[in-house]
Amino acid sequence: MPNPNSHLADAAAHAATDAVSTPQYEAPFDLEPRTPHDFSPDTLRQVLRTMMLSRRLDEKMMTLLKQGKGHFHIGASGHEAAQAAVGLHAQPGHDWFAMYYRDLCITLSLGMRPEDAFLAHLAKANDPHSGGRQMPEHFGLRDLNVMTTSSSVGAQFMPAVGFGLAIQQRGDDAFVYASCGDGATSQGDFHEALNWATRAQAPVLFMVQDNKYAISVPVEEQTAGGTAYKLAAGYDGLSRIRVDGTDFFEMASAAEAAITHMRNGGGPVCLVADVVRLLPHSSSDDHTKYRPDDELEADRAIDPIERMRNTLIEANLFASEELDALHDDVHQQVEDAAKWAQEQPDPDPATATEHVFFEGDLGLSYNDESDLDSDADPIVMVDAINRALKEEMARNEKIVVYGEDVAGNKGGVFTATKDLTRLYGEDRCFNAPLAEASIIGSAVGWAASGYRPVIEIQFADYIWPGMQHLRNQVAPFRYRSNNTWSCPMVIRVPCGGYIHGGLCHSQNIESIFGHTPGLKIAMPSTAADAKGLLTTAMRMEDPVMFLEHKALYRAAAARTPTPPEEYLLPFGQARVAHEGTDLSIITYGMMVHKANNAARELAKEGISVEVIDLRTMVPLDTDTILESVSKTNRALVLYEDHEFIGYGAEVSAQIADLAFKQLDAPVRRVAGAFSPIPFAHSLEREVLPSDDDVIEAARELAAF
Repeated sequence: MPNPNSHLADAAAHAATDAVSTPQYEAPFDLEPRTPHDFSPDTLRQVLRTMMLSRRLDEKMMTLLKQGKGHFHIGASGHEAAQAAVGLHAQPGHDWFAMYYRDLCITLSLGMRPEDAFLAHLAKANDPHSGGRQMPEHFGLRDLNVMTTSSSVGAQFMPAVGFGLAIQQRGDDAFVYASCGDGATSQGDFHEALNWATRAQAPVLFMVQDNKYAISVPVEEQTAGGTAYKLAAGYDGLSRIRVDGTDFFEMASAAEAAITHMRNGGGPVCLVADVVRLLPHSSSDDHTKYRPDDELEADRAIDPIERMRNTLIEANLFASEELDALHDDVHQQVEDAAKWAQEQPDPDPATATEHVFFEGDLGLSYNDESDLDSDADPIVMVDAINRALKEEMARNEKIVVYGEDVAGNKGGVFTATKDLTRLYGEDRCFNAPLAEASIIGSAVGWAASGYRPVIEIQFADYIWPGMQHLRNQVAPFRYRSNNTWSCPMVIRVPCGGYIHGGLCHSQNIESIFGHTPGLKIAMPSTAADAKGLLTTAMRMEDPVMFLEHKALYRAAAARTPTPPEEYLLPFGQARVAHEGTDLSIITYGMMVHKANNAARELAKEGISVEVIDLRTMVPLDTDTILESVSKTNRALVLYEDHEFIGYGAEVSAQIADLAFKQLDAPVRRVAGAFSPIPFAHSLEREVLPSDDDVIEAARELAAF
């Protein structure tokens, strides 16, 4: 339909309707124009009421901020029509929603109460989004399938793809709403998500609410071609629509067509809605510093609520007085909700550290080494991992295994996933794009929708593109939702040196991820421990980083009798790998075997060494460490990673803090040099701990 305010658009480079007065689309469907007479009066009244409610909430929360009540707000004013149109066709609790912080109106459309918005604004204890743990406008409502929102721009895209893949696995007709502003389309995750969703034809609606600014950066300095609509053109099989998002009826036509298309199995849609931002970026911003007055005036002239109101009156569906009364009713509802919310209790400080991890009972029965049959066939670590995956996939059909090169006859570069595709099908063991952020981010959606993804990052050295998701999405998922959401998954990561892998195939990463609340970490040293810990990890309710030392995959030292089925080992319980009385070596992974070598060598000299294999870094079994150190009165902490700020530094600090009176010598460390891992054997040997390094340090410590 023609834009009656096109003369104003010409005055402002960023006005939403500039060159978008009629819908643009490339899709296997036609957009059927919608008018007010295509909807019942009750539907239109409810839509306008929700838009008014969203606007009034913005206004009231800004007022509360000026009164010193609340600390932050980020508004949706100007985006209401676009969101209300999608909300009209969405099914809360059936469809899935990966929101961004400006999605107030659609969240109201789905069923959020204004009281809930104020509880979040005031960070109250009964805030249903996060219990006061997150900033307001970080939506997360489990009963409505609104995924808990991360502040990180673009973090919602790959979980949305995961939700879409899970929908396809279940075979239902749901779709995923993944929304953002134009600025987020500059993030790599946007393009990774478009690539995977399009390749898989997953039912994801990429809703770009383009208000022409990324905080203060205008779209022409942000986006090639000036619109994400053009960016999306390169994805074969992706349907595209660009529409005037300030016009509810144009948006309703586009939303209905896109959602019907996805429900019918037509694949993803990128819907670009040109909208206006009527408020500064947030309550911390002043847009008059970078937006000219005529531009702001042009945006106000196409206020979507005023356009909706005027259209309804012109269509003779409502009288002006009736809509005035609706406006007054909304104002009173918001005043009442704000008053009620201010009287609600603040969070109890005693709960500040709750829900970092799952706090319930897993109901698992654990084994120990005595359950191994010494006459059973020996097994190497990589085969034990493969066996654990096979057994658990047979037990739990919700487990999906994916990553780079894991499927088919190859079974991963180390064969850990061999035969899984043949046994369980291409829908349960499949190859992912070569994109670590995509692999980890999509697993969030899989896990949050009820599946158990076991993903492989081919080498620890290449996990860093996924750091955004690991730190800001995966690990705090439970905490930031106040225990209403979780994303249990296993992230298998081959790591470590001693294989002539050079700088980018030899890294150890446990110290960095051990500093990430919400993530559990294991690194087994034997085949039996690998099978037992991995099986447990696949049954846990927390995300687990499962580190597998590549040099141990087929090492004779790590070989054990084949564990039985249902062999589970607990996290947070170290094992005594070698008993002794004169000094303790606390270690894990590959270094356990160097410690055992040292213990055997030093026994010839009359020095009795106890070796403690931590098995898991998070949780850490401090009790077993302290028990050993209290017995031997000497502690050597051995780890492969850089000595400087390595994981062993934390272990050393724990011993110094908690066992100082039991020590007869300073805590000693043996670890790698503060250097990248070089390729040449002579250089690699120089920077990584050797048997001789361990023996010499232990000998000196025993003599102190």
